[in-house]
Amino acid sequence: MEGVKERLDRLKKLIQESDFLEGKGLSNEVNIRIFCYDPKEEMIIRHFIKRISSESLDCRIIHYDLYEVFLNICKDKRILDRIPALEEKKGKEFIHKQFEKSCDAKTFASKMQYEIHQKGDVVVLSGIGKVFPFMRVHSLLEAMQPLFNDVPILVFYPGDFDGHYVKLFNKLKANEYYRAFKLI
Repeated sequence: MEGVKERLDRLKKLIQESDFLEGKGLSNEVNIRIFCYDPKEEMIIRHFIKRISSESLDCRIIHYDLYEVFLNICKDKRILDRIPALEEKKGKEFIHKQFEKSCDAKTFASKMQYEIHQKGDVVVLSGIGKVFPFMRVHSLLEAMQPLFNDVPILVFYPGDFDGHYVKLFNKLKANEYYRAFKLI
């Protein structure tokens, strides 16, 4: 069985190919690919993303760590410093409900939107597990589709995707998402 490092080497080659960048072979579906990995391999994945983000490749990596996006949304709304006191005073459930209102999938997608998308861009998403349960990948990808329909989206997912359902950490209840393609 191929290990994660070998799969990442293959992935690095694949994301630079014109068929990947142009979404060829996807039957006119959106160019969203999911790279699944065992959550125990998180540090290997983080190192890989950092490395490819700084290398000279035949594509341009636009990386978003969803936790960093979340923190920036909270900073923009001027609530970041107040979260600990609110959680202590009103509880985790209150905080969760507030985040559902103010940090929804459309807010995340809008925060990640950049101009001008260039041919050869690859939008890379990581930190999926770090923003759970505030953000779910299937909701985020649905919100991103209209904004990023001209560039491939590559999701590093700590869990499994069988082509129909994503299952975070290989343990949580699976959520339906059928518009993406499992990669390597």
